[in-house]
Amino acid sequence: MQKHSRKEDWIAILTGTFIVAQGIFFLQSAQLLTGGTTGLALLMSQFVPISFGTLYFALNSPFYLLAWKRFGKRFAASSAISGALVSIITDNMHRVVTLDNVNTIYCAIAGGLLMGLGMLILFRHRSTWVALTCCVCLFRTSLEYRSVKRRWQLIVPFLLHRSSLCRRRLLGFRF
Repeated sequence: MQKHSRKEDWIAILTGTFIVAQGIFFLQSAQLLTGGTTGLALLMSQFVPISFGTLYFALNSPFYLLAWKRFGKRFAASSAISGALVSIITDNMHRVVTLDNVNTIYCAIAGGLLMGLGMLILFRHRSTWVALTCCVCLFRTSLEYRSVKRRWQLIVPFLLHRSSLCRRRLLGFRF
């Protein structure tokens, strides 16, 4: 695979974090949750007087330190910067965009697609914005867990869990 220049990496990090923040904004606007530290920060922001971005970055901080020890300072620094950008952009998105008519199904689909697309862009440029990625990378490299069959055994239950959270909200259950 061809290496990207630093300029390309930073442009991709800015683009990816903006796309992810837009996806989180859609979920937040429709009062939907997702999994991982993002969902935990969305949930906690409903009950404590602290913004989503602050909670999100605080919850992910230990994982950035773990990434620093295991994957090096470049990956950890770019991931921490990505997490900070997602936090800042998401917290300030309401100043630029307002959603007068929130369609829950559209927000669930668009939010998930945008978050996935942003994650893909960040992965391609050796960065991440989520703590789960650091854990999966650590698990994969420490145990040499490379079998395709095994990957699907880990991914499918995770995706089913995420979709059940959205389904609960769509069926009328409030968190």
